[in-house]
Amino acid sequence: MSADPALTLFAITLPGLEATLADEARAAGFDVRNITPGGVTLAGDWPELWRANLELRGATRILVRIGEFMAFHLAQLDKRARKFPWGDVLRADVPIRVEVATSRKSKIYHAGAATKRIETALIESAGMQVAADAPVTLKVRIDDNRVILSVDTSGDPLHKRGHKTAVGKAPMRETLAAMFLHQCGFDGSQPVFDPMCGSGTFVIEAAEIAANLQAGRARHFAFEQFAGFDPAAFAALRTHARRNTPQAQFYGSDRDQGVIGMATSNAERAAVSDLATFQTANAGEITPPEGPSGIVIVNPPYGARIGNKKALYPVYGRLGQVLRERFSGWRVGIVTSEGGLANATDLPFLPDGPTIAHGGLRIRLYRTDPLP
Repeated sequence: MSADPALTLFAITLPGLEATLADEARAAGFDVRNITPGGVTLAGDWPELWRANLELRGATRILVRIGEFMAFHLAQLDKRARKFPWGDVLRADVPIRVEVATSRKSKIYHAGAATKRIETALIESAGMQVAADAPVTLKVRIDDNRVILSVDTSGDPLHKRGHKTAVGKAPMRETLAAMFLHQCGFDGSQPVFDPMCGSGTFVIEAAEIAANLQAGRARHFAFEQFAGFDPAAFAALRTHARRNTPQAQFYGSDRDQGVIGMATSNAERAAVSDLATFQTANAGEITPPEGPSGIVIVNPPYGARIGNKKALYPVYGRLGQVLRERFSGWRVGIVTSEGGLANATDLPFLPDGPTIAHGGLRIRLYRTDPLP
């Protein structure tokens, strides 16, 4: 894969988090070209694409555009798909899955028929294999009769960092945790405390950010199976080492001793166990750790999936009381699907941010400035 600065990359994220992902990408030195619903357009060469997968903590996956052409009917789609240079990126020995999305503005509107034409072209003209469970996905968008071809370079969603095997009942995705930490003003220098830490996602993500560890250092990516992939060049880019020495410590507590064991094991696998401290404690009895103030961030039960919502109002109320009384100088971030529950904390929240679709719910981060 030769260097090509004209590559168009699209970093997908959950709707509502696009601006936060763009901030992260700019801070990491990426060339941000555009922010659109569902993601951020970047420009770069193949090593930048690899780096985006390795380092962008808020991206769900990274697509790369491999070409486009006009097609006004299925026969034209078939003809032009057969002439497309698929072998520049795709390998004949690696199966491909084809996903087609069509728009109302296109004369080709039947996604199933379009999918079949492209699959047939791949098989008959390029000698490719097509399979529903293929490790490489070709994403086709037909919009205003323009056929836009992209390949998913990530494979498994990027929240799967590769070292978290134990999860609780309603886990927070790592990508979401990273973006919420960013929205709370976390830059790696402040301590972070999650008093309902579950399997430790916020705490571990904060520790990794502080240590400047590559998010995807412990996993594989779909681009490793592309034509012309250079394993030696990629190995030189990937590092398991910390690129920063954190001064802060990161803390998690939970009343469930079982999930504290999970969190501790996950931190060990992520190689941040020296930065993360977990203990069994009720959120209503927490005290701030010694040292400077930082960020309390918590993803409490919402009542929609776990337990009864009405019974949660006292839990939120007690959490808010403890934070107001004991955590002066700390910023607070509370993630919940229920504004009423957030307000039960009686914390001085900043204006509402966007709602985020997560696990069939619409959740929101409620943030404060440093508490008085």
